[in-house]
Amino acid sequence: LLEVAKDIQAFGAQGITIHPRPDERHIRYQDAYDLKEIVTTEFNIEGNPIPKFVNMVLEIKPTQVTLVPDTINQITSNAGWDTITNQSYLKDVIIEFKNAGIRTSIFIDTDKVYQYLNYNIEYIILMSMRIDTSAYDKMTHKGVSKWQKQADLPKVWY
Repeated sequence: LLEVAKDIQAFGAQGITIHPRPDERHIRYQDAYDLKEIVTTEFNIEGNPIPKFVNMVLEIKPTQVTLVPDTINQITSNAGWDTITNQSYLKDVIIEFKNAGIRTSIFIDTDKVYQYLNYNIEYIILMSMRIDTSAYDKMTHKGVSKWQKQADLPKVWY
């Protein structure tokens, strides 16, 4: 992993993004610590802000943290934050990262929020701004649905 990250940067990548999941089935939390020593470009760590993840990010201090509402054993990220329902929680977490000098981004699910709450993308982005995140990453279900169909996996939307 470390050699690949070095090579990717040497070939011109502008950054390295990892998503260590709680079950550590691919990228492990220790990998994030190891990568800190060799990533010379932008370093982004994605994940659900459970206490173990928050502590790791605060110790590593990557360029950016992207908050994703994955469940513990989720196969892949298939939904984003509902920025209206989770506004207070996200604000608290984001303030903690910002106070440590870490840029924050949140993974938002505009399709789900629009469908179930009847809000439009502009409103969702406005709610993201009220949370005071630096950026947002829009979830698109089309790619995930195609992947699930190919892998013959059940849908686990919530």
